[in-house]
Amino acid sequence: MCQLLGMNSNVPTDICFSFEGFCARGGKTDEHRDGWGIAFFEDLGCRIFLDDNPSINSPIAQLVKQYPIKSKNVIAHIRKATQGEIGLENCHPFQRELWGNYWVFAHNGNLDNFEPNLRGIYQTVGTTDSEKAFCLLLETLRQSFPNGKPTLLELYPILKTITQNLSRYGIFNYLLSNGEYLFAHCSTKLHYLVRQAPFAAAHLIDEDVTVDFRALTKKNDQVAIIATLPLTDNEIWTSISQEQLLVFQNGNLIM
Repeated sequence: MCQLLGMNSNVPTDICFSFEGFCARGGKTDEHRDGWGIAFFEDLGCRIFLDDNPSINSPIAQLVKQYPIKSKNVIAHIRKATQGEIGLENCHPFQRELWGNYWVFAHNGNLDNFEPNLRGIYQTVGTTDSEKAFCLLLETLRQSFPNGKPTLLELYPILKTITQNLSRYGIFNYLLSNGEYLFAHCSTKLHYLVRQAPFAAAHLIDEDVTVDFRALTKKNDQVAIIATLPLTDNEIWTSISQEQLLVFQNGNLIM
């Protein structure tokens, strides 16, 4: 199946180091060769790169690895197709607008016999179960709060219920962000770590690359990294329990 990568931080930060290792799994160290994508929130804007070529062979991926885009919320995805043809329209992450903000979603898993009746404003462009789930999720949120954007405490239980309902169809690991929060749901496999002072050096599993974060950070910086599988071999990653829905803000796990 696919793999996920997310970043949430308290200051605009680039994800070049983590993406270097993640990108290798798209055809070099793993078999996810059916496309990839990455989204960077920048203030109210959202910059998205998609390619239906394997990330290891993609000139666009090479650009992203070398282009230090600063963001507080990032979602990336490498695809191994289960539903939907290989094509740009089926590459994650997907983006839609809700309550005047962009929302971005990427899914790892497979939802069997999932054919929602999408009658609202959110319609699919491609043919994946993932995009169907995203459209249904946003439509349910929109209808649940018709008067506008809710608080996180109001939003969380509704999102949790939607997630539980969708999980009944199969494996539903996902990352979701509106640029303020990063939501991470574990159905089978998902891990995270928080980098904060005192910072140290980190070494990638998939590439022989080491970065000493002591030279690149300030003492108050805090960055959460979420990935399907750990990206480094000398840091302590926390395995998220199955059916947990976590919320990150400013590099902190807040729910």
